Amino acid sequence: MYETVAFYIFSILTLGMFGIVVMSKNALYAMSALAGGMIFISGFFFILDAEFLGVVQIVVYSGAIMALYAFGMMFFDTTRDVSEKMRSKKIAYTLSIVSAVLIVAILCMPLVSESIEASYPAIENVGNIQMVGLILFTKYLVPFELAAIMLLVAMISGIVLASKKMDEHLAIEEDECEMLKEGK
Repeated sequence: MYETVAFYIFSILTLGMFGIVVMSKNALYAMSALAGGMIFISGFFFILDAEFLGVVQIVVYSGAIMALYAFGMMFFDTTRDVSEKMRSKKIAYTLSIVSAVLIVAILCMPLVSESIEASYPAIENVGNIQMVGLILFTKYLVPFELAAIMLLVAMISGIVLASKKMDEHLAIEEDECEMLKEGK
């Protein structure tokens, strides 16, 4: 009973936070909501008695969001307002419909969940951390390594894009300084 109530509370809070991420015009608000959403996702792990994964979710993902937050504060001008124009209303309507279907699926999940069985049942005298390691490094080893490679590529790409943007910004500032010197 309490797990069901907690599940619905965490579902609503998580969807709300990620809605703020998608709809926010301010990058810092979006990153703060993203960190909050990741923390609320860890609540699902605690409900499922997977405390290790819940703590890893908080430490790793929320820590990564905080690093992203720090980079956002360095690279974005947070003092000016961002004006965004909705280019396609179809995308907004599609996302709204998909969100509504997901909410209905989440609310109907307890009705279906009684017939679901674990594909890897719990082994006696083996803890939660050992089961995570056993499954992660046997069945899911290749996807785990591919995810690590994709994160590495994304990090390198972000650094390259940020450095190009910084170079352009510095070149513009140098041109403005030269123009001011010539004007005096």
